Amino acid sequence: MLRSVQQKKLAPEGYIYTTYGHPKYLKHAVASVVSLRRYDKDRPVALVCEEKHKQILEEFNLSNIFDVIHVMAPDRASIVGFKHNIHEYLFFEKNIFLDSDIIWCKDPDNLWKSFEPYPFTITGTQVSDNFFGGPKNIGIVSDILLRRRQQTLNHFGLSYLSRVQTGMMYAQDYSLTKKVCEFSQKMLERKDKTHFRSRTLEHGRSEESCEWSMAMAMSKLDLPVYPWLQGHTSPQLDYIAALTSHDADFEYVVCKYYCDQFVYNLRGLKSKWLRKVLIKLLSLIPGKGDYLKTTPYCLHFGWYHQKQPFYEFSERTWNALKKEKFNQLLDSKNRLAENI
Repeated sequence: MLRSVQQKKLAPEGYIYTTYGHPKYLKHAVASVVSLRRYDKDRPVALVCEEKHKQILEEFNLSNIFDVIHVMAPDRASIVGFKHNIHEYLFFEKNIFLDSDIIWCKDPDNLWKSFEPYPFTITGTQVSDNFFGGPKNIGIVSDILLRRRQQTLNHFGLSYLSRVQTGMMYAQDYSLTKKVCEFSQKMLERKDKTHFRSRTLEHGRSEESCEWSMAMAMSKLDLPVYPWLQGHTSPQLDYIAALTSHDADFEYVVCKYYCDQFVYNLRGLKSKWLRKVLIKLLSLIPGKGDYLKTTPYCLHFGWYHQKQPFYEFSERTWNALKKEKFNQLLDSKNRLAENI
């Protein structure tokens, strides 16, 4: 049953997704929730979406996938519009905000327990590399030589800059969450005073990133990030085909995780042969080639050249749900006809 948003918190803990734009993103969120329900059947899930996405769910009788469906204002239908205002969507006492291109891989109970000490946090790494917010090509050399990252830190009075991965955010303190959002908005407004590149100028990107502005806000407020790379207890790991073993529906997932962070960071290289060569060369140094095989809580399809398996899973899940609802409706009509 579809419930409207209430002032009173609906539950102690819950998940929050957001979708807008092309209907495929709604399908992604639905598929992600289906994977979540394999492991967590109790905690409620909220969806913040555009009116047209709500109507699509109602049209196919799929509204009950979510416990809360909240229609967002038009000015919130963007990455920064939503993520720089997440304090407006704390439906539960403790909230995990999630990107829609995520597949759950194991029971999240211990993940919730590990988030407990944080009034607000975002998954990430304590120190960002030079590529964070900078060019993802040879142009990074210019940034390094001219110390543009350090200039940004000096200009904003920061002593460090973390890297955040906003595909997973946790919030239980309204005042602090609002403060982070407000600082993030101020940082974005002063973008021309930073070295950060616009996300809209990158290939395949259509919206401005929220990550560097939120990372700067957390640094300004001296808030710790939640460690993104934790080996066996990693909250999320990137899907990389060459490093991930899985079945078609991702019920079995095992990731190859290089213990050295620099080596593991090579996972995003599009060229398989270059990645293999570099890892093989680095493995000559003791410890650099060490790896473990693990199942993260979530598999995140953040790399554009690695999304196809998720697209296929999402479409297959959506079609299966539609078929299931259609058959339920047909059975209901048949039983009704038999009783007349």
